[in-house]
Amino acid sequence: MRALMPLCGLAALALPVSVFAQVVAPTTPDAPPARAATIDGRPGQGLTVTLRDPAFSLTLSSRAQVRATVTAQPGATAQTDVSIRTLRVLLGGHAFSPDLRYQVQLALAAQDYEAGSPSPLYDAWIHYAGLRDLQVRVGQFFVPFDRARTIREASLQFVDRQAVVRELSLDRDAGIELSSRDLFGLGGRLQYALGVFSGEGRNRAGGDGGFLYVARVQVNPMGSFDDNVEGDLERRAAPRLAVGLAGAWNQSSTRAQSTLGATLTHGAFDYLHAAADVHFKWRGVSLLGEFLWREASAPSHGYVADNRAQTEWSRSGWGWLAQLGVMLTSQVELVARYDTLTALSTTDPALRSTANTFGHELGAGANVYFGGHGYKLQVDWQANFGEAFSDARHTARAQLQLTL
Repeated sequence: MRALMPLCGLAALALPVSVFAQVVAPTTPDAPPARAATIDGRPGQGLTVTLRDPAFSLTLSSRAQVRATVTAQPGATAQTDVSIRTLRVLLGGHAFSPDLRYQVQLALAAQDYEAGSPSPLYDAWIHYAGLRDLQVRVGQFFVPFDRARTIREASLQFVDRQAVVRELSLDRDAGIELSSRDLFGLGGRLQYALGVFSGEGRNRAGGDGGFLYVARVQVNPMGSFDDNVEGDLERRAAPRLAVGLAGAWNQSSTRAQSTLGATLTHGAFDYLHAAADVHFKWRGVSLLGEFLWREASAPSHGYVADNRAQTEWSRSGWGWLAQLGVMLTSQVELVARYDTLTALSTTDPALRSTANTFGHELGAGANVYFGGHGYKLQVDWQANFGEAFSDARHTARAQLQLTL
């Protein structure tokens, strides 16, 4: 041991000497100057700053949607609207390691706000992707439930989501998710997601102590593909198919639609959810189909206010959708969809009335992709009706979307 001590001393002395030599050594004229950071920007992809040490990157992007809407119904005056439907600012990248990713999304347009929400925050999460079969995400983000809802708003074939999805799906919530998009290394053919969330939805705190438990499994028999984007803009030569199943239990929810809708003030309900979806793409043809079901533990509960008996209702129902897209050229697409919503017989009378009056939705449209989904013009029409199509409410919309 004593014999090694002089060697250790020499090593300790040699280290600062070598460092000093590197500092004072003249720079070779041909050596390029070191850059502290690189900056890269592409339309639709935002502006990315990456440090020379690739342990940190930051991407700044924004997205705006300008929409014109005309709504007409028999016996009523037509209504028109022109507005900034969506204005989002996104920050994302990685920190400390390329496997540690983060994202923040803020919604700034007036129509982006949910009633009762105290914050413009949509997404705020940290995702560790270092393990192929066990990736971890914490924060606020889309609940991994049905495909039609977790597809980003920027990548839709229609101006808005289907009515059945807006009613029955699970939206964003705060919690933790375990997942893999390539379980067992099978080329993305098997995927899963497990999550525990607050159960109260986006930007909510409190509740009655229950949680939302979610499980989803997806099989891609022909390999992985961009199943989080609607339409087959690439007009791929090989077919791709995704089939997903999901279930969820929301314990003691104080929201009328489980994680959405009015806040209940005199009690809570347990909600069971189920979803099945299929997504297919081939040679410019895309097909998205989905089934959704939600049922509360009780139709309603009663309370007394102002010396009168009152009732708070849960909302239970089921429905399905089918959506088709065909790329005529590399930039022009025709789309069509149909969806239906059915309310359970003992649920909220307001939901039964909506389903009976407007429970069927038929739509068609055309998209021009100047720069993919990042820069596109969408024009669509939809009719919402009950038993008689002649009583339908017709809506025509035109929307320009630009992502920077």
